[in-house]
Amino acid sequence: MVLYEIQAEIEAIEKNAALYEETNFDSRVDALDTIEFNIIDRIEGLLPTTTQPEEWARLKQYAESIKRQLEDIDEKLFQRLRADIRDGLCPAPALKSLIGKYVGCHSSRDRVHDEIGYDSLDEFINGLLLLEAIPTETKVREREMVAYQQTPARIILELIEKAQLTEKDVFYDLGSGLGQVSILVHLLSGALAKGIEFEPAYCAYARMCAAGLNLSGVEFINEDARQADYADGTVFFLYTPFEGRLLQEVLEKLRRVSEQSMMRLFTYGPCTPQVSRQSWLECIDQNEAHIYKLGVFRGL
Repeated sequence: MVLYEIQAEIEAIEKNAALYEETNFDSRVDALDTIEFNIIDRIEGLLPTTTQPEEWARLKQYAESIKRQLEDIDEKLFQRLRADIRDGLCPAPALKSLIGKYVGCHSSRDRVHDEIGYDSLDEFINGLLLLEAIPTETKVREREMVAYQQTPARIILELIEKAQLTEKDVFYDLGSGLGQVSILVHLLSGALAKGIEFEPAYCAYARMCAAGLNLSGVEFINEDARQADYADGTVFFLYTPFEGRLLQEVLEKLRRVSEQSMMRLFTYGPCTPQVSRQSWLECIDQNEAHIYKLGVFRGL
C-alpha cells in the first residue's frame, strides 16, 4: 500500500502541467522539495527493510527522473537570464520585474520574521548567481570571526530599497562570503559594489561569479576587514561577520569614514545591538536592535 501511495504522489507531480511552465518557479521549488525529502528520502529509508527492493528501486528512479525534468526547466531559465546579464540586456528595472514575475512579492515590510528564514526567493537568487559548488574554507578563522552564512535574499532586496543607491555610491559588504550581496546590489542599483572577505576560497569564488556575469562594477578584496581601506565608501553592510572586540575595531574604522563624509550602515543578525550602541551612529529605522530585521544607521 505504501508503494502505491508514493507512486500516486509522484504521478500527481508528473501530471501537474503548471509545474512545467517556466514562470511557476515557486510551485516547482515546493514540488522539488516534496520529491527530495518526502519521496526519495522516504524510499531510501524503506529500501533496506523491504521485500520488494527492485520495485522500490524503480520507483526511486521514477522520482529522480521527474526531479531532473523540473530542475532542467530552472537551469535553462537561469542560463538564459545569465546570458542576458552578460550581454547587458537585463538592466535593473527589468531584473526587478523578473524577480517579481518568478517568485512574487517578497517585501520584508509585509512579513514578520523571528528567525533567519530562507524561501523560494533565495532559491532563485542562488540559481541565478552561484555558478559552481560552494568551495571549502582554507583558512582558520580567529575566535571572534563568525562562520559564513548566506544573507537572506529578502534582506538584500530590503537593503537596496531602503538605501536608494545610485551609480555615485560605493557599497561595501564586510564579510562578503560568496558575493551574492555585492553582485545583487550592483545589478539592481548600478552602484559600485565591493566585498571584503577574509577567506581566499570564498573571495575567488565570488570573483568567478562576477566575471561569469561580465560585471565590471563589482570588486572582491581578499583582506582582513580591520586592514581594508573604506575611504571611498558611502554605504556599508554587515551580516555579523565578526563580533566582540573585532567588530568594535572595524566599527572604529567606519567611524573615521563618517568623520570625512556622510555614510550609512546597514546590519543584520546579532551584530545589530552592538552597532546600535555606537555614539557616532543614529538609528533611522523602527527596527532598532532587532537581530532578525534590517538595521539602518547613519553617521552623525
